[in-house]
Amino acid sequence: MAKGSKTFPIGRNAETGRLTPVKVAQAKPKTHTVERMPKPGRGDSK
Repeated sequence: MAKGSKTFPIGRNAETGRLTPVKVAQAKPKTHTVERMPKPGRGDSK
């Protein structure tokens, strides 16, 4: 059985730090980056 991923991709503006759609981040690689973010309840809460 395959398990689901514990993370999902999200875009981030490298200048301001704001989150953006992945399609925008992929279209503008000089100013954006795509990173993996944990799904709710899966992050490190220590």
